[in-house]
Amino acid sequence: MSHLVWASVTRIVDREGARVTWDRRPRDQWRSGDYVVARVDRPDGGLIEAPDGHRIDVEPGDMVVGVLGTRRATLEVVGDWAEVGHDGVMQTLTRAGLFGSVTSVASFARPYVVDLTYQGHLRLDGAFQSMSDWALAAPARPADRRTPAIVLIGTSMSSGKTTTARVLIRRLTGMGLSVAGAKLAGVARLADTLAMRDSGARATWDFVDAGLPSTVAAPEVVTRASERVLAAVDAERADILVCEVGASPLEPYRGDTVLDLLGDRIVLTVLCASDPYAVVGAIEAFGVRPDVVAGRAAATSAARALVARLSGLEALDATDPQRWSRLEEIVEDALGSIDGA
Repeated sequence: MSHLVWASVTRIVDREGARVTWDRRPRDQWRSGDYVVARVDRPDGGLIEAPDGHRIDVEPGDMVVGVLGTRRATLEVVGDWAEVGHDGVMQTLTRAGLFGSVTSVASFARPYVVDLTYQGHLRLDGAFQSMSDWALAAPARPADRRTPAIVLIGTSMSSGKTTTARVLIRRLTGMGLSVAGAKLAGVARLADTLAMRDSGARATWDFVDAGLPSTVAAPEVVTRASERVLAAVDAERADILVCEVGASPLEPYRGDTVLDLLGDRIVLTVLCASDPYAVVGAIEAFGVRPDVVAGRAAATSAARALVARLSGLEALDATDPQRWSRLEEIVEDALGSIDGA
């Protein structure tokens, strides 16, 4: 009997005690966010991120429960469920279980792509399943308190946002503050919010909780999902939200939509840049002037000096313990405008 593996995009599904089956659906009935079962066809298998965040080695013939979705990564994988043909041949677009047809992939990322063949749409107790069936509820009314936010944006993926978020959360909790964590734009992956929780955030959410496999979607769809996450954040009544906006605001993950929605919640903006020149490009392209620069562009004294010369901004290596006191000063200044802080 084939081994059934549940990918981390299924973590919002309550399947306890349910009868699990799957059936094929006509190709014209497929939709983004549908949960599907696919057979591993890659001869050497691959890795899948499980609902609790650990990685599972899958082998040929294993069945993986994932979701139909879209990815537009500038550095790794580009793919779309809509490109899957009637033969059902597809691939993993992320280890989290985002499935679609790969249309472009960086050479270094190719070994991480797992070949699959569609077997059917997931049923629980006979009912077909979609992410929207398990999404956070829409807020019934405006919150009586809007949680202030420290926002991390990047010049690209892998620019240091999650690493910086972890350090910020540790510093904030060390200052005696309760912290919520969220990722409001990007592609399904549990590792980012799990890192926030491991660093001390008392609760975390992302767009998966709101029913999206990625935020490559219409602006109004991303807005509705983000509103649901922010309603959950506000209900938690944490002192501060550390919010990561995945990829960069100009990529098709609707980071610009998320920033507009956050609006006056934002008390501090951290730009994680891949290099000093990207800082200038980000300011000009995004129309956002951050409060501080972090990430790879702050890795050395030479890089920090160049950031200052090119942009006039302070760059700070958040991974350097000798800079943590300065980071706390910046945070304290930002929080000084919040009543009760």
